Amino acid sequence: MNDSKYLSVGAINRYLKSRFDNDPNLQKVFIKGEISNFKRHTTGHLYFSIKDETGKINAIMFRTQANKVLFEPMDGSKVLITGRVSVYEATGSYQIYVEEMLEDGVGNLYLAFEKLKQELAKEGLFDEAKKKKIPKIPETIGVVTAPTGAAIKDILSTIKRRFPLTKVYLFPALVQGDQAASDIVRKIKQANTYPLDVLIVGRGGGSIEDLWPFNEEIVARAIYESKIPVISAVGHEIDFTISDFVADLRAPTPTGAAEMAVPNINDVINNIEQLKIRLNESIYKKINYQKLYLDSLKNSYVIKNPMIMYEQQKQKIDVMQEKIKTLILHKLDNNKTRLNNLKNGYIMINPENLYANQKKELVNIIAKLELLNPLKVLKRGYTITYKDNHVMNSINDINTGDKLELQFVDGKIKTIVESKENN
Repeated sequence: MNDSKYLSVGAINRYLKSRFDNDPNLQKVFIKGEISNFKRHTTGHLYFSIKDETGKINAIMFRTQANKVLFEPMDGSKVLITGRVSVYEATGSYQIYVEEMLEDGVGNLYLAFEKLKQELAKEGLFDEAKKKKIPKIPETIGVVTAPTGAAIKDILSTIKRRFPLTKVYLFPALVQGDQAASDIVRKIKQANTYPLDVLIVGRGGGSIEDLWPFNEEIVARAIYESKIPVISAVGHEIDFTISDFVADLRAPTPTGAAEMAVPNINDVINNIEQLKIRLNESIYKKINYQKLYLDSLKNSYVIKNPMIMYEQQKQKIDVMQEKIKTLILHKLDNNKTRLNNLKNGYIMINPENLYANQKKELVNIIAKLELLNPLKVLKRGYTITYKDNHVMNSINDINTGDKLELQFVDGKIKTIVESKENN
């Protein structure tokens, strides 16, 4: 019997897989349906089926993509799936390999979330350098959340259990619905008028629509502008909102926020006890050191023989007195020598010589002044010609009709120029 025309099961499955993988219509498909038979494997991969009223298809989502899912998938969840369809050779069944999964009805919200997140990040609202530090032991804490529900109960019970000395102020706010965002903003601003050390803003878990007020831009900016350090506590650990990114600290849950806001009182007590021990040891060491130092002073040679210090100081004074005496005598000798030199000098012995020299110098100066005296020139028949109170030294500066003054040795005359002749 010729069986060459028969194919193996593996060959058929490989052929079908090849056809699926080479079909461009199956490389990226978009499916809307409901999750059933959901299972999260220990490896982190997700195994489930997608069904609707007309059919069902198996699905797998590997851990890398599953970690990006922003909600907790479960049986009955309405989802929007993006992926590729292929054949699993081992069983010959086809399935969709999921690349992205969103809750049905939140696709547009997710896009709005990503858009606002990118805009605020670019503007710098998420910068770590701008975030305020949470004090280690706050005296007062404000909480902006719903006045009823698990969130406020968990926060209050956790703070009371961990550090009952802290005072808590509740600022009741709407945390769901169309008016929630504006109400949260009002309560954050109101809290900033109180002397608070920390402000917790958040609510318990819910769908993305329930948590959406904490994705609103006005809430994000109110948190960013808060002068009080803000801890964001919205939803469960897998829930992320814009408020988480802009807050000074993000807590996975409201309970987690309370744990981050206050220390454990037992840890504080233990720390105080350790500080007391270290302080006592430090004081004990200090006292012992000072005691040893005091003993060393008491046993020192100087303390036992105090006259030594007096004798040393007395000797220093004697040495300084001798130095001063020597300096004074030396100064007196110098001044005495100078005085003798002055007394025996030529001028002191013959003071009239100094007067004769000064008289001779005075006569020479007077002779020089006589030579420069313009009256001497006028006595020899010369005159000085003035025009408009200025001395004329050139005929070129005088014109016919000018009024002149002629200075003689014994007076002045005024005249008018009738004519002039140049040499």
